Amino acid sequence: MANQRLLPIKNGYNFRDLGGYPTSDGHTTKWQRLLRTGSLARLGQDDLKVLDAIPVTIDVDLRAPDEVKKAPDRVPATAAYYHLPVFESDETDASHSDEEIAAQMQKPGNGYHHMIDVYQRMTTVNSAKQAYQDLFKLLLSNKHGALLFHCTAGKDRTGMASFLILSALGVEQKVIIEDYLLTNTVTQEFRNNWLQEMRDNGASEELVTNRAALASVAPDYINTAIKNINQNYGNVDHYLNEYLGITPAEIKELRELYLD
Repeated sequence: MANQRLLPIKNGYNFRDLGGYPTSDGHTTKWQRLLRTGSLARLGQDDLKVLDAIPVTIDVDLRAPDEVKKAPDRVPATAAYYHLPVFESDETDASHSDEEIAAQMQKPGNGYHHMIDVYQRMTTVNSAKQAYQDLFKLLLSNKHGALLFHCTAGKDRTGMASFLILSALGVEQKVIIEDYLLTNTVTQEFRNNWLQEMRDNGASEELVTNRAALASVAPDYINTAIKNINQNYGNVDHYLNEYLGITPAEIKELRELYLD
């Protein structure tokens, strides 16, 4: 199933279909309707043809304005583009250079603790609230084709969006977390090569360890967001309704649109 999820994209990574996931009431998520991905900035013509053939009808960019300016999307011809920044700047550090990271990531544990803070903030800051609210509006508007949503690495801001969408569709939390952690599997070779290159170039082991924490996902990260949601709203259903303002009628409509 993991291989079936991966899209045949050559100039990008972490391009995955969210189809085929079972819900608690016996349905499954539709294939080629919800795509979670990394950056579209480096896509080639063959990659764009893959997305056009699906077709991708909405491209939601969750990156910060500075990320978009440095590496704008190559938008599929079939898609309308929407910029919904979760943060005002790239707090996940996915787009920052090794030199920028090194300046703040020499102490052991800095990378891990930074990511814990990022996930806390994704459930509370106004920019994230607005981005995810607008994402759900686009989901409700998309009657045909696939809605693609992404950030830079396709793991944190995108992972949180996946958590919220799949929760709204009734997919069990255990399955959602398995999908979240799939990022580590599909990007393992890329990350290992990149971290080894850092070592070969003389990076300290503390920096490599912190960089690894920033470049991967972990149960502690998503569980930080879940814990915050549960402490403040009781559960994710209440969070969707009370915090993001998604009504029961809209949840019903979402399930009609995206479930078999």
